[in-house]
Amino acid sequence: MARNYELLLLETIENLGLIGDVVKVRPGFARNYLLPNAMAEAPTPEKIESLKAARALAEAHVSKQRAEREAVIARMEGLTINLIRACNDQGVLYGAVTQRDISDQLILEGYGIDMRAVRLANPIRRIGTEMVTIQFGRDLVCEITVAVKPDRIIEMESPATTSAPSRASRDESDSSEESDDASDEKSDGKSDDAKLDRKTKSARKGRDKQSKE
Repeated sequence: MARNYELLLLETIENLGLIGDVVKVRPGFARNYLLPNAMAEAPTPEKIESLKAARALAEAHVSKQRAEREAVIARMEGLTINLIRACNDQGVLYGAVTQRDISDQLILEGYGIDMRAVRLANPIRRIGTEMVTIQFGRDLVCEITVAVKPDRIIEMESPATTSAPSRASRDESDSSEESDDASDEKSDGKSDDAKLDRKTKSARKGRDKQSKE
């Protein structure tokens, strides 16, 4: 297994070190990136000494930057930003919300947040709210709420409207019951008329028989 390279940084590299720092890096990172771009070289006492002043300036800059970021993190606690986006009737966005969108909105609202500080695992693709992490370095972290709202009024289909019977269907059911009752009444009336006719005919036959005798 190849040993790590020990190099002197000729400029400040985020998440690695400040100018004038002596760091250990993987051989591939050194050969393919740092050395070809003149960002580091083999350390010597003379070169380390020559970079002391530049390193002091870098430390002051980092200290100031950290203080500014701490203030921004404190201001952003509990923050909610609103993004208006076009979507379909189911709330699905036509264009996803990305780290860049969130960063741009934060800058508009007065927060100097670079896109790299927005930690968004996946783009937001639906209307709604989502917690998004803002992180500087390793220990300056906060969460904000990103509320994605539609650019128009959308009517989501309600389960109640699909399960409840419509007024028209209830009216049809009631009219069907009324027609059944009416038909029953008609049939009962016909039955009574038939009985009456039979009684009348029987009475006539009795009177005819008596008159003949």
